[in-house]
Amino acid sequence: MAERVELIAGFLAAAGWDKAARRVLAGDASFRRYDRLETAAGRRAVLMDAPPPHEDVRPFLAVARLLQGLGLSAPAILAEDVAAGLLLLEDFGDATYTRLLAQGAGEVELYALAVDVLVALHRAFDPAAAGSVAPYDDRRLFDEAALLVDWYMPAMTGQPTEPALRDEYLALWRAVLPVARGVPSSLVLRDYHVDNLILLHERDGVGACGLLDFQDAVIGPVTYDLVSLLEDARRDVPTDLASAMQAHYLAHFPSLDRAAFSASYAVLGAQRNCKIVGIFTRLCRRDGKPHYLRHIPRVWRLIEQDLRHPVLRPIQQWLDRHLPPERRGMPAAVSP
Repeated sequence: MAERVELIAGFLAAAGWDKAARRVLAGDASFRRYDRLETAAGRRAVLMDAPPPHEDVRPFLAVARLLQGLGLSAPAILAEDVAAGLLLLEDFGDATYTRLLAQGAGEVELYALAVDVLVALHRAFDPAAAGSVAPYDDRRLFDEAALLVDWYMPAMTGQPTEPALRDEYLALWRAVLPVARGVPSSLVLRDYHVDNLILLHERDGVGACGLLDFQDAVIGPVTYDLVSLLEDARRDVPTDLASAMQAHYLAHFPSLDRAAFSASYAVLGAQRNCKIVGIFTRLCRRDGKPHYLRHIPRVWRLIEQDLRHPVLRPIQQWLDRHLPPERRGMPAAVSP
């Protein structure tokens, strides 16, 4: 710990920010931590502390520069020490979507701007020029979907999931995942929701939407980030607003097959939400972070909504047999 403190002090001194006041800005579900720095003259920056080997700042740097090259608002990189896992970033301020919505800001305007960012990204990004950005391949999607049976199901049933049952569950996902790929591919930011969006009042157009927490970006179906935004694990998004925002997106892509879009959206919604139920359980059971559990009832409502699509009927039937509604509650908050 003392060694890390000295490392950070040296980094800030080399960047010319060693005299700045420093306070905790945010933490997240990973090992990353963010501090706000402010000088006596009122200049601000954000320190990202992403300690190796748990974290790697190189994907963040690559995606930030990629987004900036497309005219989108990722934080400028003010200083970097890749080996130490330290970045000094432009400070976008405090006008997060989450905060603005809690204060009564207009949902339609904020969500429409977020969708416009995706429209601009999907128009401008060329997957063939993705460089080091990994594909959102089936192995990764399977591993994520498996989090439900590896973490949540044992927490609710009191026993490990039998291997044969796990294999049966994943075989059903293997059958439906090709449907998710029935739409074009683009850069997928993966955690594209109101906690990671910030309104930049001084910027125009899609640049007015600041982007955060995109280091896990991959190349995958264009529907994924819409699902992240409109099926928010932490916030109820009104059904009519979600429908309007899907329509707003589709209006910019008249040649996109609507049936393929709907099926892809449902499959990725169900997959993502099954993953989230597992992650929130793991955060409690393994990492001692039980506060995520309160979102699980909302996520189950989203899963059940996605499962209404006919293509997901086999997964719906499997869940009804092995995790019926009475077992879809919050796991007990057991410490690791």
